[in-house]
Amino acid sequence: MGEQITISAKNLGALALPDFCPRCFWVKEHAKGLPYQIFPGIFNSIDAYGKKLVSGWFARHAQVPLWLGQLGLVKACIKPPHYTKFSVFDQASGVVLRGSPDGLLLMQDDSYVIVDYKTAKITNKQDELFPMYEVQLNAYAHIAMCTGFDPVSGLYLVYNEPETDDEIVSRDDRQSSSGFVLGFKACIKPVAVNDDLILDLLLRVRKIVDCANPPLSKEGCKDCELLRSLISLEKGVYAG
Repeated sequence: MGEQITISAKNLGALALPDFCPRCFWVKEHAKGLPYQIFPGIFNSIDAYGKKLVSGWFARHAQVPLWLGQLGLVKACIKPPHYTKFSVFDQASGVVLRGSPDGLLLMQDDSYVIVDYKTAKITNKQDELFPMYEVQLNAYAHIAMCTGFDPVSGLYLVYNEPETDDEIVSRDDRQSSSGFVLGFKACIKPVAVNDDLILDLLLRVRKIVDCANPPLSKEGCKDCELLRSLISLEKGVYAG
């Protein structure tokens, strides 16, 4: 077994995707940083806003908002620990798994429910990403159960879909003197709790990362093709 590895719940989820490429994963884990990485900050702002809405509503009314009523009877809305504290070391693989869920709810039966918010419309593309989200939520559940938030009785994906239909956009209450109002519709999708899924993937992480050389690419991997093109371009520039 090599050196200790640390992986986030989200990055662990990538291993479950149908187009997962072990070579790309190896490169990402061994690189000190990847070029050309830009992530719009607006999604972080929307995420933070949604969390504040839920926690604020619970503080005022002792219950979750109506759009989360499907989750059941909630006793407390807990602020999720920072990822540096919400982590666990897996002895079998030598991997530290960490993350921070969007929502952590204590239910009336003293079990816990974990929620992950996604600012997106449910499309075929989102369905393709479900295996990654399933692992991400189960990774949170695994950490939770190892750090005192036990048992975990439910996992939920909450898709916050922007309301952009022509009928809604044409309504007068969507505009004001200070700007426009963008509404969101919540669509809740339950995820089965499966702890074995996480343990198997952590062992797979160790196997890939410990390879002395990059493993073979997944056939047809576009990222690997782009990487080869960049390497060829760089060689051509220096050769010229």
